[in-house]
Amino acid sequence: MATTKTPTTITGRATARAVGERLILPLPEEASAQLPSRGQVAMVGSLEAHETETVLEPDGRKGHWISLDSQLARTLGAADGTSIAFTLTTAATWPEPEVPQDLGTALEQADDVEHQWHSITPMARWEWVRWVGATKNESTRAKRVDVSIDKLRKGSRRPCCFDLASCTDPELAKSGKLIGLE
Repeated sequence: MATTKTPTTITGRATARAVGERLILPLPEEASAQLPSRGQVAMVGSLEAHETETVLEPDGRKGHWISLDSQLARTLGAADGTSIAFTLTTAATWPEPEVPQDLGTALEQADDVEHQWHSITPMARWEWVRWVGATKNESTRAKRVDVSIDKLRKGSRRPCCFDLASCTDPELAKSGKLIGLE
């Protein structure tokens, strides 16, 4: 008998922040503390009045943030320092991750792992994508792509042992921690 997780809803206001060329929305500590994971969390809800489906990113300090791509930032009228209201609820299902080109090409070329890749959950696919992408070093990344294919061939469903709470976007983090948070 499968157990159903009770959804968690968080509400509040957060201030958009520029990190380099990117705009993010770090969630207040009290909102992140209510979530079921320190790692990525799939959410549905709204930012201001705009409906959204997103995956919250870990900040490496037990908190979370939302990436505000240029289209979403325009829709919200967001810029560095803009206060944004949010109402987000943990999602019953995860959206499919955007598979980066290098991993996608390797998966396409490895016909024998197609069934394994599609048999794992979208959440697990997010973990593979994040693990491959959680480094700036190109040789480490290439090795992770190769290791991913090898592990999938051997039946692995997850990339293994890495700290999901500090496995964030390397463009915005140093040593697994979001840049600029004190």
